[in-house]
Amino acid sequence: MIVGLTGGIGSGKTTVAKMFAEKENVIIYIADLEAKKLMNSSKTIKTKLIEAFGENTYQNNQLNRQFIANIVFNNKSKLAILNSIVHPEVKLHFKNFVQKHKSKTYIIYENAILFESKADKMCDFIISVYVPLEERILRIQKRDNATKSEILARINSQFKEEKKLLQSNYLIENILLKKTSKQVNNIHNILTQKTTLI
Repeated sequence: MIVGLTGGIGSGKTTVAKMFAEKENVIIYIADLEAKKLMNSSKTIKTKLIEAFGENTYQNNQLNRQFIANIVFNNKSKLAILNSIVHPEVKLHFKNFVQKHKSKTYIIYENAILFESKADKMCDFIISVYVPLEERILRIQKRDNATKSEILARINSQFKEEKKLLQSNYLIENILLKKTSKQVNNIHNILTQKTTLI
């Protein structure tokens, strides 16, 4: 069983993913982390990125993140090109991951852009992590040392929060860790029961 886990920037979805990872016979796949690794290890991605963005895309055989960020930031068509190169490889990588971990009760697929990348289609259930906007802004300011306008630009580049919540099977409000942990436990118990039905 594949369970999608998503949430806007600053919602704390990685914290929630780690809580699920502590559960017995559950494994986590963090799409963003795997995509970063694949951008350095996949020959297919490297070739296509160099074709799309030029030789400066890689330096010393490593992705030149700043160079790519400067190209795709505020340029939706360039970002779409980047995503069209990386996302199919991440999906393929994930399919292999699923095959390898078939014996697990369920797999958490953590992806900030689960709906945007259409990865929700391969999930049996979807969990969205929710935090009020002002709290998200404070968290991101603390973590990334970014301005409020920079943060709002990043938030606005993602799917609208309400849209994500409406398309999700479960919601986790991630404000107080103790309450978050309780919600994770409840959802884990429900999912564990559902695995016997799938």
